[in-house]
Amino acid sequence: MTHTTSALLTTKEAARLVRLSPRTLERHRVQATGPRYRKAGPGIRARVLYAVEDLNSWIGDSFRSTSEYL
Repeated sequence: MTHTTSALLTTKEAARLVRLSPRTLERHRVQATGPRYRKAGPGIRARVLYAVEDLNSWIGDSFRSTSEYL
């Protein structure tokens, strides 16, 4: 599976897209509640990248009422 670099966003860019702070997006990543991500290279200091389609999938469905998702 290949991805073009234009389809991958940094944490800051991804956070802007989903309208969260980069720190909140990082917290979701640590708690395994965030969108899928990729690492550019080996090691813990490798750059984290997000695919736009993974961000859109994580955002999920829209609702009309809070009772719809309970």
